[in-house]
Amino acid sequence: MTLVDRFLERPSVYRLWQAPFAGQKFAPVVRSNDLSEIRRVLDVGCGPGTNQVYLSGAEYVGIDINRRYIRRARAGNGGSYIVADVDNLPLAESASFDFILVNSLLHHIATPHVRVLLRRLAGLLSETGTIHVLDLVVPTHGTVARLLAKWDRGDYPRPWAEWEELLSGPFRPVILEDYSIGVAGLPLWHMLYFQGRTRE
Repeated sequence: MTLVDRFLERPSVYRLWQAPFAGQKFAPVVRSNDLSEIRRVLDVGCGPGTNQVYLSGAEYVGIDINRRYIRRARAGNGGSYIVADVDNLPLAESASFDFILVNSLLHHIATPHVRVLLRRLAGLLSETGTIHVLDLVVPTHGTVARLLAKWDRGDYPRPWAEWEELLSGPFRPVILEDYSIGVAGLPLWHMLYFQGRTRE
């Protein structure tokens, strides 16, 4: 783990780093969904509870491997928070969620593990439920966004076509769109928003 990794593992530092971008990252979810209608949420890779503010009306379960993040989330939010590795989600096979969120997690996970995780999440969706994936897209050409993507802590940033193939396997796409995050109108990162339902 690098010095930067260790620094960002601290919940207060993570929140400070994410603060200018958290609203921009979550904007497609807010724009495309009536969050007041959501009943049961699973937030996979929830960090220190950053997303829960948008989903406070629902029964909320957040999972993250970082104990310090979970400790901070439990202290500052309602809901249920679990320390766990996403390779072994401690949820009953019968558990059911109508909204599963995976925000900026999958570029930290190798592709074979992502495939397993997505299949598991598909099994946790209710009949009418939707999964919502927000993640970093590596531009195909040399740009500032490509350089910043390479600097991110995740070891597995992916181009658009790879994301599309990964996510469309276990899920039927409802929304698949790209957007950018930036400062003062200057785009810094390219992101993907995927909303999907289980395939019949």
